[in-house]
Amino acid sequence: MLFYRSVMYRYDSFDQRLVDERVAQYRDQMRRYLAGDLTEDDFRPLRLQNGLYIQKYAPMLRISIPYGLLSTLQLRTLARIGRKYDRSYGHFTTRQNIQFNWPKLEDVPDILAELAAVEMHAIQTSGNCIRNITSDHFAGVAGDEVADPRPYSELVRQWAALHPEFAYLPRKFKIAITAATTDRTALLVHDIGLQIVRNDAGEIGFRVIVGGGMGRTPIIGHVIREFLPRAEILNYLDAILRVYNRYGRRDNKYKARVKILVKDRTPEVFARDVEEEWSHQRGGPATVPDEEIEFWPATIRRISPSSRTTERSRTGRSATFIRTRSPAMQSSRYR
Repeated sequence: MLFYRSVMYRYDSFDQRLVDERVAQYRDQMRRYLAGDLTEDDFRPLRLQNGLYIQKYAPMLRISIPYGLLSTLQLRTLARIGRKYDRSYGHFTTRQNIQFNWPKLEDVPDILAELAAVEMHAIQTSGNCIRNITSDHFAGVAGDEVADPRPYSELVRQWAALHPEFAYLPRKFKIAITAATTDRTALLVHDIGLQIVRNDAGEIGFRVIVGGGMGRTPIIGHVIREFLPRAEILNYLDAILRVYNRYGRRDNKYKARVKILVKDRTPEVFARDVEEEWSHQRGGPATVPDEEIEFWPATIRRISPSSRTTERSRTGRSATFIRTRSPAMQSSRYR
């Protein structure tokens, strides 16, 4: 993971209000559950879409780190949460989240409030929805990338957040994005893998891979489109998710992932279904104008590979992070 401030997307007033309202909503849901006004079955989908699992020994809270990017302020907040509410450590996951495995159930709303104060949340880190968007851990500094994938990762993150049509999919859904020629994101084992490429005319677009996955049935994904114009990315994602939502199985969770659907229908038929759905949406309201994408490179400063583990903090001091246990995270070496 990379620890930056100046290269990050910053919440606007809409983003902040959304996460603040979600915390207030969840605090009331937790109060009602602890008071016995909500049954376990009623509470389960509410807690899952706020990242809370109930495991054998204790709850587990999974926190989203969109495309693996953290500021030093956010990292220190995670360290404080680990000390205050957990056992002084957290676990960074393979999909660029962090998990706390020992919080008390009644403390979770307070944890979410502390996260919201530093532009973080646990929304859609569990449940049958679109999960955290992951990217190359060297995004923006890799020498082999054709473009910076972070603007596109943020675009897809905002599209996926609380998307009303895809809040209750047949099963969880994971998307990875890279712009590098060397795949460091494991595109082929995601539900959707998006590789940013250039066509012969030098235009930016996406190579679209669908139907990969690990778990009990590991499957390598299939390329369903070699080049998708970048303006159509959200329309095309809508088309893929609509096909999955329409045909994906809901009677057996072990056969509900999109990888099983692609295998059963065959990649050719699935691709044809997606193209047909896309034909009704192409050029529609979700089309991304050039100015929306071009806004981002002007606001995201490229960092040289030699400085990718350091950041100039608010106080002007440079901090380097080397471990993930929260005492180490909190006491980063200043120089």
